[in-house]
Amino acid sequence: MYRHLIASISFATLIAAACWAAAPAAAPPAAPAAAPPAMPIPSAPQVDARSYILVDYQTDKILAAKEATARMEPASLTKLMTAYIVFQELAGGKLKLEDMVTVSEHAWRSEGSRTFIELGKPVSVQDLILGMIVQSGNDATIALAERIAGTEDTFAQLMNSNAKRLNMVGTHFENSSGLPSPQHYTTARDMSLLANAMIRDYPQYYKYYSIHEFEHNGIKQQNRNGLLEKDPSVDGLKTGHTESAGFCLVTSAHREGMRLVSVVLGSTSMKARENASAALLSYGFTFYDTKLAVKGGIALATTRVWKAAQSPDEVGIKDDLYVTLARGQTDVKTAVDLQPKLIAPLGLDANVGTLRVFSGATPLATLPLHPLKAVAAGGWWRRLIDTIRLWFA
Repeated sequence: MYRHLIASISFATLIAAACWAAAPAAAPPAAPAAAPPAMPIPSAPQVDARSYILVDYQTDKILAAKEATARMEPASLTKLMTAYIVFQELAGGKLKLEDMVTVSEHAWRSEGSRTFIELGKPVSVQDLILGMIVQSGNDATIALAERIAGTEDTFAQLMNSNAKRLNMVGTHFENSSGLPSPQHYTTARDMSLLANAMIRDYPQYYKYYSIHEFEHNGIKQQNRNGLLEKDPSVDGLKTGHTESAGFCLVTSAHREGMRLVSVVLGSTSMKARENASAALLSYGFTFYDTKLAVKGGIALATTRVWKAAQSPDEVGIKDDLYVTLARGQTDVKTAVDLQPKLIAPLGLDANVGTLRVFSGATPLATLPLHPLKAVAAGGWWRRLIDTIRLWFA
């Protein structure tokens, strides 16, 4: 009888202690108060181009666009994808800058712009890269494609698989250089995605796009991107031209911590494509600003984790969050919504809540919150205590 009485008292005491120790649920944070609206931004300038787009590199926010998803001929902008795959091979150790490539007859006989590489003569990968980027040499481009994939047709398959991975939904490649073909096409939007990927994924090789001239086989040629000479903030990327495609230019510029990418397709002249690109970049830098809204990897809140070896746990976002705002707009606020009754173990990828970012009452971004450190499960006693507490939580 006494044994049953003691057991009943102990269990009741355990329940009472668990209930007394349970933390009350926190009230959800209120949404930020509305702020005065920003001054209206004027419409983008009218430029000489059949299609164009202007995007903020950090946020991929589209600042201006015209027919940005219309099917267009890429001409030598195609070489951006060829270079992307070459850099992929270099970064993966499958290719080296000092590797020598023997020039095939197919590469040597290529039409259009040339680096003037010689048939059967070995050329370094680095010189071929410079010939492809600075001089837009079709011969150098095809030589690189053949070095990587054996044939240009096989290389085109690599180009299309990478385009799919980068979500370039309006693009299909049939060759490495950009010579016209009925099923060789892209869009301004897709070219902006490719330019962003180039800058983001291979910064160690992006420097090639700002080289002003290159000499090979005694022939010196200037970079065809005239904005490199006219605007010190411009550091890439690529020109293109055929009679049917018109004059094309993908440009990136960096000013005061903000990077913009413009794509201009189907301009009527070299000067027109440069003027169009310069006007779009000037518009973006004048009326927009990129701000670091939330730092990745820092604690934005703490939350109780039931049955954990240690609690509470700090939560945050993994990467820095940038937002694009009207220039001069500073009213960026955040709100954190935590999930109730989180239970250990929790990995670093566990979704434990939501971060909402506002400018005034306008939502800018919504991101999942994750533990900043993995949360291990506690011992059997901790799990037992928290199981009882959860009955009353």
